[in-house]
Amino acid sequence: MTDPQPLTFGWEEWVALPGLGLPAISAKVDTGARTSALHASEIELFGPSSAPKVRFAVHPIPGRDDLSIPCSALVTDRREVTSSNGESELRYVISTLLEVAGQSWPIDITLTNRSGMASRMLLGRQALTDHISISPTERHLQPELSYDVYHSARMRQVQPKRALRIAVLSRENNYSTRRLVEAGEARGHTVEVIDTTRCYMAINSLAPEVHYDGKRLPRYDAVIPRIGASITPYGTAVIRQFETTGTFCVNGSAGITASRDKLHAHQVLARHKIGMPSTAFAASPKDTANLIGLVGNAPLIVKLLESTQGKGVVLAETKKAAESVISAFRGLKANFLVQHFVKEAAGEDIRCLVIGGKVVAAMKRTGADGDFRSNLHQGGSATVTRISREERDIATRAARAFGLNMAGVDLLRSDEGPKVLEVNSSPGFEGIERASGKDVVAKLYDEIELKVRPTPARRRKPAATRAGTS
Repeated sequence: MTDPQPLTFGWEEWVALPGLGLPAISAKVDTGARTSALHASEIELFGPSSAPKVRFAVHPIPGRDDLSIPCSALVTDRREVTSSNGESELRYVISTLLEVAGQSWPIDITLTNRSGMASRMLLGRQALTDHISISPTERHLQPELSYDVYHSARMRQVQPKRALRIAVLSRENNYSTRRLVEAGEARGHTVEVIDTTRCYMAINSLAPEVHYDGKRLPRYDAVIPRIGASITPYGTAVIRQFETTGTFCVNGSAGITASRDKLHAHQVLARHKIGMPSTAFAASPKDTANLIGLVGNAPLIVKLLESTQGKGVVLAETKKAAESVISAFRGLKANFLVQHFVKEAAGEDIRCLVIGGKVVAAMKRTGADGDFRSNLHQGGSATVTRISREERDIATRAARAFGLNMAGVDLLRSDEGPKVLEVNSSPGFEGIERASGKDVVAKLYDEIELKVRPTPARRRKPAATRAGTS
């Protein structure tokens, strides 16, 4: 807080509320009001009852409801305020810094709908400290600011870290879910775990909603999907509904759907020219011999399309063994891939965790004795490893190909260079955090906080210009 210097305010002044991410707002000075007021919409309480927070949107430019700045703050009080026309309203009160002419001091602000008012903010007596004098016949005696900041790249830079309301879609109380809750709350966010299968949807064009246990779910700043493979179709439908409401989802429904279907996933990798083991797929039993030949003969891998954690993955050492496994899978009416076995990988793979287009951690996974599968769920072990520039590049390209903000990309080290084995849209955190010693969940929250910041608003063309082009 700066040392106060004498200031003179007119009846209207430009101010900034940096704690709310509002670098410029025109305020009316009203010495008849005790508490300041800010025009806010979508006012919503969240967080624990012991320390409630309020989330709201501010439209700082009059007449520009398309420009919305999301804000959140601790609730310090709830106060009944009587307006000049005699109407009383119970309002949430927050405390934040007011900044004028390089000076700043804390003020109380009530949140209310001022859409009918010319000024988006009112400065009351409590905000006008002892060192401020009022000249009621003049305006803008302090440095003038500009709404242009809301149209510039600086907009992201002036946004403070605010408390977010985040949903984790998960049916399990496991390490990853607990870490997401603990790390998020340690950063001041409210993190709620939602059982995906208990969500249901109101699907319409005007007001799509997600409901849960008989109530409409609130508006979340972000959703972190932890969708189990067994509920992929329903889970991605729930994510699509959140996407429809405009909520930021760490991983989108399309990327999750594509990554879960092994055939679809390999077709995506092939389309983006990303290296992977030779893979073949066929439905007819008449094509078994040709199918094996396409991947270079035995030994080879036979893999169910819906396999997870190493389950449904079989190594066929000989051509006859491969034919037997394929015949058995076909007898079960199962869909499967046949894939070249990268022998030189020696039962090891590399898990790269990609967040926000960067590899934030990597580990080498080694299969248990006698097991070619390196999955930790199958008894494998993990150690920290250094990856090459080529491996880092292929991991980030693979995550980008599926449009995933967070992905576990599994690589095999072959004689021909790294090969992508799988792209996991719901990677676990326990193994890679313990092996690498890195706080990867913190990296995820860094990405979420960056993505939910307001972006610069597009300038509107003057009405005459728009009319001239119609």
